[in-house]
Amino acid sequence: MKHYDAIVIGSGQAGTPLSRKLAQSGMKTALIERRYAGGTCVNDGCSPTKAMIASAKAAWVAKNSAELGVHVQQVNVDFGKVRKRKDEIVKRMRGNLEKGFADTKNLDVIYGNAAFSGNKEVSIQLNDGGEEVLTADLIFINTGLSPVVPDVAGISDIDYLTSTTILDINEVPEHLLILGSGYIGLEFGQMFSRFGSKVTILEPSERILKHEDEDIAEAITEILKKEDIEIFTHTKAVEFAKSKKDIVVTVDNNGKNRTVACTHVLVATGRKPNTDQLKPEKASIEVDEKGFIRVNDELQTNVKGIYAIGDVKGGPAFTHISYDDYRVVSNIVIDKKKDSIAGRQQPYCMFIDPQLGRIGITEQEALEKGLDIQVYAMKNDSVARAIETGDTRGMMKAVVDTQSGKILGAAVLAEEGGEIVTAIELAIMGGLTFDQLRDGIFAHPTYSESLNNLFTEPVR
Repeated sequence: MKHYDAIVIGSGQAGTPLSRKLAQSGMKTALIERRYAGGTCVNDGCSPTKAMIASAKAAWVAKNSAELGVHVQQVNVDFGKVRKRKDEIVKRMRGNLEKGFADTKNLDVIYGNAAFSGNKEVSIQLNDGGEEVLTADLIFINTGLSPVVPDVAGISDIDYLTSTTILDINEVPEHLLILGSGYIGLEFGQMFSRFGSKVTILEPSERILKHEDEDIAEAITEILKKEDIEIFTHTKAVEFAKSKKDIVVTVDNNGKNRTVACTHVLVATGRKPNTDQLKPEKASIEVDEKGFIRVNDELQTNVKGIYAIGDVKGGPAFTHISYDDYRVVSNIVIDKKKDSIAGRQQPYCMFIDPQLGRIGITEQEALEKGLDIQVYAMKNDSVARAIETGDTRGMMKAVVDTQSGKILGAAVLAEEGGEIVTAIELAIMGGLTFDQLRDGIFAHPTYSESLNNLFTEPVR
């Protein structure tokens, strides 16, 4: 049994910088990782998917360039090269992290599967065989999430794909059927449609993206349907079966059964916390009914000295939120400063094309809270930059407090929507009012310049 000052379980976007800073502060630190350095973001999430999305965007631009006077005779997607480029990017990023670990004094990196075996005691089944038991005064859990596979008849009999395994397929699916219309389902759906797949998306609810405003969801639906992506709402899979050539899926569409034949199935119905093998109960760590670790606003669990950071604690599952968890915990534990996750901004971007950038509350959330608001919205066919570049898809929208004029939230569905919404986030951080943005001078012609027009007149 080895004793450390600190143990970090998981090398995601919170665990990686935290483990290095703990070690650099003089603490003898162990970082436990069961797979690859970098966690989901580097290996199975942000980096590989956005690399492939860039290839898909290039294919779409080539196929849709005629209106700009550029005629491309034929577009061929070399999927092997797309995947190779993605793999090289992941390998480079992972390698940089591994080098950073090796260069950090006081840091031991251990590859294996960790589980609590007692109070502040962790047992590790090492990847190269054997077992190791560690104890520490401080423990930080950064074990992330993994895909949920729904309990549907016959699903175990087919070679279904998840957001992890689909990154390693060798060919473009002929017909990809996707269960779920969240970020994962929509990003992969549009990507593979642009690579040449027929794509069908099944959504049990009445519309996609129920947590977004209806007008935003409708605009995204229209964009995807124009790319010949099938979206069936009020529809869920009830049974899977193999045929000689295809996978036959029986679906319940508004109470009526029908069958759909496809070649591949992507399960994108949600993600669950990686706590089932962690055995938090062995250390008396409380979890909620879904297995997320309960924390307070300082990210500490009910056990003093044990913290949960990143997706495993619940809440928004975004890389930048995980990194901010690192910042908060680092301030509290290492720098002995007061800090908290209470009231922090939670921006995000969905990397469909055009991107959906989001900050703050939606119109529907504001109305549910009974807030006195004004709504500003405009379609991108009124944006000079969009007209000039030939891509007027999407819209911009903001929710404003009627009395103070402060911006409560915004959605930007546009080319580089994530960058545009960042400008609005900075305005929120600085306490600027909508009319200050309306009257601001922005470089012409830029997308951000459209904020002058967005805030001209409320639509409701």
